[in-house]
Amino acid sequence: MTPDQYCQQKAARSGSSFYYSFLFLPPPQRRAIIALYALCREVDDTVDEITDESVARARLVWWREEIGRLFAGAPTHPVTRALQPAIAGYGVDRGRLLEIVDGMQMDLDQTRYLDFTQLRLYCHRVAGVVGTLSAGIFSPGRADLGVYAESLGLALQLTNIIRDVGEDARRGRVYLPIEDLQRFGVPAHQILRGEHSAAFVALMRFQAERARGFYREAFAALPDAARREQRTGLIMAAIYATLLEEIERDGFLVLDRRTSLTPLRKFWIAWRTFVGARVPVIPPAPGAA
Repeated sequence: MTPDQYCQQKAARSGSSFYYSFLFLPPPQRRAIIALYALCREVDDTVDEITDESVARARLVWWREEIGRLFAGAPTHPVTRALQPAIAGYGVDRGRLLEIVDGMQMDLDQTRYLDFTQLRLYCHRVAGVVGTLSAGIFSPGRADLGVYAESLGLALQLTNIIRDVGEDARRGRVYLPIEDLQRFGVPAHQILRGEHSAAFVALMRFQAERARGFYREAFAALPDAARREQRTGLIMAAIYATLLEEIERDGFLVLDRRTSLTPLRKFWIAWRTFVGARVPVIPPAPGAA
């Protein structure tokens, strides 16, 4: 199995919505983004699937060293070998890859976030940085996509957090900021026990609107001239924004289930967005004119 085949298998097997957005890219860009995605999955799996914390920490040290080997021209893992051409071709840099590992490290170092400032740092590392690297792959050489890429990454990660509240709680993690839990009167122990309530729904509506705010910020910052090049990012946004609508329509029943879209629906959203290079429509904030 070649490194590219390994990454392709890793991406396809994950069942992620991201995979559907990659299908429409030209082969060189598709190989680069799938390699980047596979690297993120490998590092994330280190934290989520290795139950011995000392082993997980040692593995993250190994990944830091492997990123060093990648930029020294001697990668050993299939995903870093597949990613190597993207260093020169698409500006993938060592600092940002290490920031991604820093974000995964945070999952080992803490299970609560005091406020959104703390949570935003986590989201930046595990998603905003990935958004910036991805935008560079989709639009090589453009220097005006920073706000768009960062904001879109944050929006996607916040949507993930909303979808996975119950799943994360079963791992002992609550990503919703403590200040928000206190504001809406939802103690962390209720989330850990999976107790759905009207207060929890109000809390989640607030989180959903925060996510939508970052979608709006991203789309407002996307130059019209870059829209067609960034269709892959817009596909990701369209799928995730639709998922967020489904979660809200279902009453935020996320503590004991994981809402998802069917593969056919994801493909339809991806195709429609690709053909029209359309920016997803995000509902206005409550009370907006």
